[in-house]
Amino acid sequence: MFKKTIIPLFGIGIMLLAACSKKDSSDCQDKICDERFATVIVKFVNKNGEGVAVENYTAVNLRTKDTISTASGSDINSEAGIYRVVSDNYIRKLSETGDEIKVSGTLGAQTKSAIIKVKGGNCACHISKVEGPEQIKFD
Repeated sequence: MFKKTIIPLFGIGIMLLAACSKKDSSDCQDKICDERFATVIVKFVNKNGEGVAVENYTAVNLRTKDTISTASGSDINSEAGIYRVVSDNYIRKLSETGDEIKVSGTLGAQTKSAIIKVKGGNCACHISKVEGPEQIKFD
């Protein structure tokens, strides 16, 4: 009788411990976010530090292989050389620990690339840049 009671209780206890040890970040109900809209940008500059328009601009998430941004009619180009890497529109597709995004652009015969790490996730209010350059300089 004792074994019949203890074994099921022991099994239930192990299942509860296993369930509690898993991090479940899908429960975001208590999160309060503001209404700002975050965008990570990069600026391409020439050897004099002046912003330059590039050809074939792309921003690709290296984890998912998704092309996030291209320069086709970008609405962020209010200043020469500024390009969107990623915005809050892409937040749920970014990992909570951060994804490496490869940005590339061509000026003349020279192509330059850089890696910019950005994090987001299901429970994030906004994307945020973890690391990477502000500018990419052509020779």
